[in-house]
Amino acid sequence: MSREFPIGLTPPDWLVRNLRPEQAPVNKAAVARAAIAMTLPLAIGLAAGHPAYGALASMGALSGVIGDTADAYRMRILNIAVPQLFGAIGVTLGTLVYGHGWYAVAAVTGVAQLSGMISTIGAVASVSGLLLLLNCVVGAGLPLPRPWWLAPALMTGGGLLVLLLALLAWPLRSGVPERTAVAATYRTVAALLTVSGTDRAEEYEDARRTVTQSLNQSYDLILARRARHHGRSRELTRLLAQLNAVTPVVEVAPAAHLAGRPLPPQIPEAVHHLAQAVEAGCTDPIALDLPLPTTETARAVDHALRHTAEVVTAPEVDPRGIDDRLGRPAALGIRTARAARNVTLSANSWRYGLRLAVCIGIAQALVSLIPVPRSYWVALTITFVLKPDFGSVFSRALLRAAGTVVGLVIAAVVLAEVPLGWWDVPAMLVLAPLIPALTPRGYGYQTAAITPVILLLSDILNHQGTALLLPRLTDSLLGCAIALTAGYLLWPESWRTRVGAGLADAVANAAAYVETAFDPATTPSARARMRRRLYRDLSVIRTEFQRALTEPPPTGRRAAAWWPLVVAVERIIDATTAARVRVKYGAPPPSPAEITQVVLQLRELSQGVRDAETLIPVRTDLTGPAGSVLEPLRQEVAAARSIASPH
Repeated sequence: MSREFPIGLTPPDWLVRNLRPEQAPVNKAAVARAAIAMTLPLAIGLAAGHPAYGALASMGALSGVIGDTADAYRMRILNIAVPQLFGAIGVTLGTLVYGHGWYAVAAVTGVAQLSGMISTIGAVASVSGLLLLLNCVVGAGLPLPRPWWLAPALMTGGGLLVLLLALLAWPLRSGVPERTAVAATYRTVAALLTVSGTDRAEEYEDARRTVTQSLNQSYDLILARRARHHGRSRELTRLLAQLNAVTPVVEVAPAAHLAGRPLPPQIPEAVHHLAQAVEAGCTDPIALDLPLPTTETARAVDHALRHTAEVVTAPEVDPRGIDDRLGRPAALGIRTARAARNVTLSANSWRYGLRLAVCIGIAQALVSLIPVPRSYWVALTITFVLKPDFGSVFSRALLRAAGTVVGLVIAAVVLAEVPLGWWDVPAMLVLAPLIPALTPRGYGYQTAAITPVILLLSDILNHQGTALLLPRLTDSLLGCAIALTAGYLLWPESWRTRVGAGLADAVANAAAYVETAFDPATTPSARARMRRRLYRDLSVIRTEFQRALTEPPPTGRRAAAWWPLVVAVERIIDATTAARVRVKYGAPPPSPAEITQVVLQLRELSQGVRDAETLIPVRTDLTGPAGSVLEPLRQEVAAARSIASPH
């Protein structure tokens, strides 16, 4: 019989959300790479009589394991090699200022400012900035082997070993991850069509968001490679065409859902067949067993599926006819210049860099004035915690502390029972795979897995055994405290400033989408690009909200109050797309007056969201002709305005 918490002992929602593990599959190949890449350098170092060298190479491999998250082989080069380069620069700078007192404090603080600014560019840049600062802190806090170039070479070599292992199967599996990603997108679309038109509203919303995430990942994967290949790769051209071809099917799903009648099972089954063809690279004709369409929505679904089947099975694809729905990426030089300009001129970039620099500066100054054993761990903790693009700072501090405690329990057993020497190799062989296995579960789980590995390597370098445990706990808690106070509580950047403007922009963009959806001068590809950007922006906003929900009041409570508006905006876009599909397949188009009325209401809502600190529901009156295709859209706009609008 289950027991319930007494009312006074019920944990708050934000704490439950923080401690709840994420559901994610284990990447068995990454687990195997971690075991080999982190154990092999250790064994080689012991065999050569230089265990410290092996430990440093294993530390470098650890950073490579953390960055080993990409499926596509070319993306693995970026995700692992580029951060390793920045890590080598960081440890070199740290080594050069080691033992130089306040010069070292100033140098590490300056690197922290630069690291924070770099981190705002994108995912790869964020990891690169993280490694730049982490390795600089290690170099400035540890007496590393001389000459100065040896430690960077060993650590970079360990990271590149991970990359080498990650690329071993490339000649045999080239293109497989990209095909798998596009096929997975097709399967998410099939799942969406399965619940479209049913009364399972929550399942439909979840399926639609899953489709958006899958499309984002697939487009990023294909277009990132296409930035180098442009139109020369037949395989990438075909995959991009197949990804574009499934977009009309995604667009008819809202219309099918609003029709209120479940689709025949042959329709999602046909999409599953297409997914299998995409994954296998098959171009044989596919006989679609589709029911005879009798309504506007049914005709739209039938037409979209048959078009998709033609593209999937086409033997040749003309690259000149492919439209990059999110825009063809600019040349690498142009993107680099653009990123440098944004980092230099962005207030966001300077603000985050300053926050990180202040916290690191306080930590470095504190440990310079007060003797703290293993003092570099304080700055390392701050570096990991103060990464807003990796999640809520508050949540990461909480999970860092909890994960460190659990990791120390494991480390205590290892350090007490495993003798120094060759026994460290099997110990590492057991501990290293836990990092990629537990990382997808959440930051606390990752910390719990990394902590014993770091302490094992530290013991090889310093031979202090269990004496490392208490300093690790003290330094981690001190770092979390500095990050929470100097990097979180003392800054006026509230949750409202992070997502309020973004949500207001999304509402304004929804108004523009309504306006262009029924404009004959707008091309279908332009509408598709606008819709995809809208859903992508809302996906980012949804992620920010989910992070805010893990923070204690008032931030978490305010995020929960605004959450329904995010859902309402998504439903507005769905209703607009459904209306557009119905018009395309025979329904009477709405009048300009109807469109103008809806657009005006949305723009007023956008301005209200931008100006409001709290949400106050107000009434709104939207009327129009009975039976108009815009009637569902009017209902969604009215619902959104009733959720959130200032006086």
